[in-house]
Amino acid sequence: MTDSDLLLTAGVDEAGRGCLAGPVVAGAVILPEAYDLPYLTDSKKLSAARRETLAPAIKAQAVAWAVGMAWPAEIDRINILQATFAAMARAVRALSRHPAALVIDGNKCIPAAHLAILSAAPRQKAVVGGDASVPAVSAASILAKTSRDKLMTVFERRYPGYGFAAHKGYGAAAHLAALTRLGPCPIHRLTFRGVLPETSRQLGLPGL
Repeated sequence: MTDSDLLLTAGVDEAGRGCLAGPVVAGAVILPEAYDLPYLTDSKKLSAARRETLAPAIKAQAVAWAVGMAWPAEIDRINILQATFAAMARAVRALSRHPAALVIDGNKCIPAAHLAILSAAPRQKAVVGGDASVPAVSAASILAKTSRDKLMTVFERRYPGYGFAAHKGYGAAAHLAALTRLGPCPIHRLTFRGVLPETSRQLGLPGL
């Protein structure tokens, strides 16, 4: 870690935690002191067109940015909360600069075990609503969301009939109807309720 790294803080957020299909994707972004990113806020409050405009601007202006993922097999194996932590840690570890601190959207920090590979674990702060109030977290939420949406559009072509491009794997009525008609495909989270007829073992909800 350099002296300049001691001043760096990364915002971290995820997308897709409550979905029935596809990975959970985390973004990590270190913003400079000065940047020009109009309308920067929680990705859920932005239109898809606005997110697609902001994402390349964030990448161009950020000191460092990265995304990390956890795929359905891992989600089913270790549960969605731990998989979310794993995706966040992968995003942080992939940053080209080592942040001294992390601001995590939500009420939980990343367990130290997930960050053990780093030479020095960054300080962490969890902020409820951070994706709307902390610019670096807002930027991370936008990169996580746009990266995941692009993946789900690819999966629409690979696994037709589910409507992934429209609902992005969330439990929309059309998605549930497709599951009843077709059964799950390889990117479905088999432990989430609604994916298999008997799956009442785990709810695929962000609050878990």
